[in-house]
Amino acid sequence: MRAHRPSGARGAGAAPYLFLAPAVVLFTLFTAVPIVYTAYLSLRRTKVSGLGLGRGARREVFAGLDNYSAAVGDGELWAGWLRVLGYGAIVLTVMLGLALLFALLLDSAHVRLARFSRIALFLPYAVPGVVATLLWGFLYLPSVTPLRDLGIDAVLLGPGTVTFSMANIAVWGGTGFNMLVLYTALRAVPRTYYEAARIDGASERQIALRIKIPILMPAIILTTVFSVIATIQVFTEPTALRPLTNTISSTWSPLMKVYRDAFVNGDLYSAAATSIVIAAISLVLSFGFLRVVRDRAFQEG
Repeated sequence: MRAHRPSGARGAGAAPYLFLAPAVVLFTLFTAVPIVYTAYLSLRRTKVSGLGLGRGARREVFAGLDNYSAAVGDGELWAGWLRVLGYGAIVLTVMLGLALLFALLLDSAHVRLARFSRIALFLPYAVPGVVATLLWGFLYLPSVTPLRDLGIDAVLLGPGTVTFSMANIAVWGGTGFNMLVLYTALRAVPRTYYEAARIDGASERQIALRIKIPILMPAIILTTVFSVIATIQVFTEPTALRPLTNTISSTWSPLMKVYRDAFVNGDLYSAAATSIVIAAISLVLSFGFLRVVRDRAFQEG
C-alpha cells in the first residue's frame, strides 16, 4: 500500500524551486532570450528591392554565415583587438600587481589603520565608470587640468599616451575590488601557518612569498579571469573620453564597433554577428587561461 505523503513535506520540497524561480525568470528574460535573439539576428540581413522605397521594399531574409564572414574579415575589428590587447597588458599587470601588494600589506602583522586603508582603496570601485572617466578626463584636458599649476605639462590625451590614460582610470577603479577579494582569501587562512613560520625564523617577506602567495593562487586566478573579461569588454572609458579628444576613434575597441554598427549605422545584423564573435573570443581566452593554470592553481592531475 502506498504511503500518503504529508502536505508539509510536499511544501518543503517545492520551497527551493520557489526561491530559484525569480532568478531563473530574470536570467531567462534578460540573458538567455537576448542571447538567442542576437544569434537569430546574426543570421539575417536586409534585402532591398528597387530603390528601397515603398511598402515591402526592404525585407529581412536569411543570410547564412555572411555576417560572420564579414565580421571576421573586418580589419577595424582586429585593429580594435590589438588596441585592447595593449590596453589589457597594462591594466592587468598594474592592477592585479597593486591589488596583490595591498592585500599582502593589509594582512601584515605590523599594519596600522587597516580598516581605513581598506575603505580608501575600495572607495574608487564604488564610483560609476562614466563619472570616474569624466573626472579623470577633465584632469587630462590641458585647458582645465590643475596639473599645469604643478609644472606638469604632459599631453595625456595624445596618440601616444591616451591608452595609458585610459588604463590609469581602469586601474584606479578596479584595484580596490581585486584587493578585497585577495584580502578576504588571506583572512580565511589559519594564523597558525604564519606563527609556525615565524617560529622557524621566516621573515614577513618570506612568509608572503612562500606561504601567502601560493595559498592565494586560486583567488589570483579568479580575479585574473574576471579582469580579462572586463578588459575585453572595455567600452565606458574610451566612449566617455572620446568627446574630449580626437585620438579615440569610434571603433577603438570591439564593443565600440558593435555600438557604431548597431546604433549609428543601423546595421543590427552585422553588429549581432560581431557580438557573437567577441563573445566566442572571450570564452576561448578565459577558458584557455583556466586550462593553462588549472593544474597549478587547483592541484588537479
